[in-house]
Amino acid sequence: PTAAAPLAEPLTAREVEVLRLIAAGLRNQEIADQLFIGLSTVKRHVANAYGKLGVTHRTEAVARANELNVL
Repeated sequence: PTAAAPLAEPLTAREVEVLRLIAAGLRNQEIADQLFIGLSTVKRHVANAYGKLGVTHRTEAVARANELNVL
């Protein structure tokens, strides 16, 4: 197996935090409530993280972040 390619643009601390909460099984609204931010802000962090990780789904995002030792 090949090593995971590093990210062209690193994830922000908030994107990592959101990914950790996704990995813990929280929904977007639960993440928003826990971080005291709006639902649209959570969705923006998720979309940005997906783009940086090159994924389209939550499970892919968590798997890719784990591959890269981000989580």
